[in-house]
Amino acid sequence: MASDELPVAAAATEEEDLVEILDEGSGRLDIARYVDHVRDLAAGAIATFEGTTRDSFEGRRVVELRYEAYGAMARRRLAAILREARAAHSLRRLAVAHRLGTVPAGEASVFVAASAVHRADAMEACRYVIDEVKASVPIWKKEVYDDGEVWKENREFLDRTTTDGTTASLPAPATRPAKGGGCCGRKVRVNES
Repeated sequence: MASDELPVAAAATEEEDLVEILDEGSGRLDIARYVDHVRDLAAGAIATFEGTTRDSFEGRRVVELRYEAYGAMARRRLAAILREARAAHSLRRLAVAHRLGTVPAGEASVFVAASAVHRADAMEACRYVIDEVKASVPIWKKEVYDDGEVWKENREFLDRTTTDGTTASLPAPATRPAKGGGCCGRKVRVNES
């Protein structure tokens, strides 16, 4: 074990992780609160992801997104995703939050923060968490345009769903091949030694 790493028993536990689903009318996500939650003196890195409502999609003006969820199941799945991230990466603390209801263009709907001794673990865990949120958490998104609206399916969910509607099994996170291209393609390459 390197001198700057703590034994597993000394790391923060999953009970210290923060999982929040904000009901409609709760206001904006408190980004500073989530970053402060993962801050840890033993951490050399904090990685974050903030998903925001963009103002256009395929040439159409987006007014807002509207999110609905099966709250209890979504909270359980979010907690499970954080446990999975902990199992695959050496982490200090984690936080994930998602808004429900209306999220206007320019505002955040989802936020992930991860802290670790080393940046690679924090960055990879952050990416894993958001990809899993989009693929497996029962939160549904309606995109509202100035000329109509449509329920949206996340590409990550579709990538896992077979033609008969069942969920395809995936290899463990550490063994998944990197996705190429697209908005969610691999942005960070980490050489593991």
